[in-house]
Amino acid sequence: MDYLSTKMQNNILSSILHLVNTHAIYIIPSNMNHIFDKKVILSIFLFSLFLGLNAQTSRGNYNFLGFEQKPYFFGITLASNTADYQIFYSKNFILNDSIRRAESITGPGFNLGIVSNLKVGDYFDFRFLPTLSFAERNINYSAPKDVREPYTRRVESVFVEFPFHVRYKSAPYRDKRAFVIAGVKYAFDVASDSRARQASELVKVSPTDFTIEYGAGVQFFMPFFIFSPEFKVSRGIGNILIYDDDLEQSTVIEKVLSRTFTISLHFEG
Repeated sequence: MDYLSTKMQNNILSSILHLVNTHAIYIIPSNMNHIFDKKVILSIFLFSLFLGLNAQTSRGNYNFLGFEQKPYFFGITLASNTADYQIFYSKNFILNDSIRRAESITGPGFNLGIVSNLKVGDYFDFRFLPTLSFAERNINYSAPKDVREPYTRRVESVFVEFPFHVRYKSAPYRDKRAFVIAGVKYAFDVASDSRARQASELVKVSPTDFTIEYGAGVQFFMPFFIFSPEFKVSRGIGNILIYDDDLEQSTVIEKVLSRTFTISLHFEG
């Protein structure tokens, strides 16, 4: 048990009081009896008992018990992300003489979302977190100096995301518990420029993307809500490059996969 029952606490206290009243004068050596009397010793015992019971109480899961019976939770999530591409070169990259390198440059972003959580037993959850995600990814092209200066294809995106996760949680300890998550996500870029007029001069990426996600975090059970910091890795499972035979920047690339690292703060209740 995480704490002593009230009846047991009263019994212990009564026993201590009886011990103090009967033997307190012998607890202290005789040459110090004039300094310590029964009242002082009683105060020491009561203070020690109070500290002991308090220590027992601090190890409990009292906030957790208030959430244990709820079958579902709702909340909000705030997050920061960094995103880039995993680029695979095509055979044309070796044959071309105007592009030496195409590399992805990480860009910053942030997320705003809604949390819906369904409990499945004591240790598993199903989670659906529709999110609005702002992200930036860049493809940097390096060319020989006598051809042209390095240049960057910037992709600024506003994703509407629909992640589905399964979460496994540890047993609670002092109103805290660790967890791991895994799942899939569908994302659609509502700010995609792949259909813009100038798109014929740009490397184009698909506005839709499917990713697998995995991560871990910790739940902190507060009196009125659950606070859950979490980190998560997202990796694309499909090629999002829209190939263009007439664009050299596109022909040197065979495949592009998305990658995102996200740190989230969930507030649920």
